[in-house]
Amino acid sequence: MPAKSLELKHTIKLIHELNSEIDEIESEIKSIMVDINSPILSIPGINYRMGAMIIAEIGDFNRFDSPDKILAYAGLSPSTYQSGQLDGAYSHMEKRGSRYLRYALFNATKFVCHWAPDFNAYLAKKRAEGKHYNVAISHAAKKLVRVIYHLQKTGQFYINAT
Repeated sequence: MPAKSLELKHTIKLIHELNSEIDEIESEIKSIMVDINSPILSIPGINYRMGAMIIAEIGDFNRFDSPDKILAYAGLSPSTYQSGQLDGAYSHMEKRGSRYLRYALFNATKFVCHWAPDFNAYLAKKRAEGKHYNVAISHAAKKLVRVIYHLQKTGQFYINAT
């Protein structure tokens, strides 16, 4: 029994140390994001951590000529099926590219759809069209990428459409 209590004490100590490291890293991320002053943070629902993930994965926005290039980089662009004269009617998300960017965009989109009225209305519209929730979220993520691209290129801050 004394061995178990010793192990428990060390595990609790390790948890406290890791929590303090996490807090230190998050405060550093927050200070970096404050220094950058990115317009991405003006979008309701995007916090410092998600904004940092998106900016870190995309890097320099000048590398991309259009938001469609970022969509392709994130693997959010639709796939095409062509063979000779045949054009496939069914297309799905490619899932090529940066899976971390795709993860960050999908999670950020869920929060943005909750907090931003225009994104919430867009999600409701896609759901009313009969789209599955994840398909509707992917459409909203594409819209979010276009908004982020515009904000980063122009330096403007997000203003709700409603």
